[in-house]
Amino acid sequence: MIRVLVADDSAFMRMVLSDMFKKQPDFELVDTARNGKDAIEKVKKYNPDLLTLDVNMPVMDGLQALEIIMKECPLPVVMCSSMTKEGTDATIRALSLGAVDFINKSGGSVSAIDTIEMEILTKCRAAASVKIKKRTCPIVSAGKREEASRKTDFPLRKPCFTPRQAQSMPTQTARSTITSAAVPRPSSGSDPRKKIVVLGTSTGGPKALQTVVAGLPKDLPCGVLIVQHMPPGFTKSLSDRLNEICQISVKEAENHDIIEAGHVYIAPGNYHMTVMPCSQGREIVLNQDPPLGTLRPAADVLFKSAVQFGTDVVSVILTGMGQDGAVGMKEIKQAGGYIIAEHESTCVVYGMPKAVVDQGIADEVLPLQEVAPAIVRAVKN
Repeated sequence: MIRVLVADDSAFMRMVLSDMFKKQPDFELVDTARNGKDAIEKVKKYNPDLLTLDVNMPVMDGLQALEIIMKECPLPVVMCSSMTKEGTDATIRALSLGAVDFINKSGGSVSAIDTIEMEILTKCRAAASVKIKKRTCPIVSAGKREEASRKTDFPLRKPCFTPRQAQSMPTQTARSTITSAAVPRPSSGSDPRKKIVVLGTSTGGPKALQTVVAGLPKDLPCGVLIVQHMPPGFTKSLSDRLNEICQISVKEAENHDIIEAGHVYIAPGNYHMTVMPCSQGREIVLNQDPPLGTLRPAADVLFKSAVQFGTDVVSVILTGMGQDGAVGMKEIKQAGGYIIAEHESTCVVYGMPKAVVDQGIADEVLPLQEVAPAIVRAVKN
């Protein structure tokens, strides 16, 4: 049974969400809260398994409440956000503070919330399963980066396995291996300037990207393309925030952007992103082809478009629900590309990386803070 607390200043939203949870046999509504201060008090009183938290509330807003909750009594939190510029920016900040996911109030209104009931319930069930730890995320400022203390203990590291070994290695071995940075990947002899990094992530992605993208140097010799599952508007806020706190340049991708070294491009919400050769090198081509399952953008669409670049591709999969990216990564592997997957121990949701690791195609399976150095090594080798 998932014990849930609903915090929202809108009586209508509290009623809609409360009724939604009450109809489900696996949810128990413990109470509702009218503002952030009320939410903190009731989290401490009831110790729920899940909190849905509105961004904009009187007395104390959702961001202020979230920061206190994650420090004093951390639990899985799903934010309720509007599509306004203020709402999307606040949502990205909330995700970086430790919120697991968010519910999009379409058009800034709660009137259509009942039309996405299945999406809300799916997100809340997934969020409730996440084990939340007290926040020890990187402290990042423009042009500077320093790590906060980390208490997470990772499994004993084992020798890395090469691409050829990974294909023949039993699935269980690949699943349990964290590869060692001390053993370098055999050089392909490829020019680092011809490399391209493609990355896919979903639930937990904004916070994970804050670690990975902040770890990339501004002089990275190639470009990085990222698919983060998000609606329109939120990807722009995510790109702007990452650009503010990271050394490398970050932007929301635009159609026909020429991919430049030392630049990160994030697929805009509701658009698939592909990479194609052009007279100036490589360019981004966006499209609104049908969603892949329910996803647009989809990591598999980006990954499959990158297969043509063979050994020049470094493909990365981070935390996320589902299996998006697994098919495209297998094709990248078969074409000679390099595969990096986040280890289960640091994933918010171990879905997308698991689908890759279970195929035995990952060249490196690493905790989150080691992903950026692995990308740099793979690009240079």
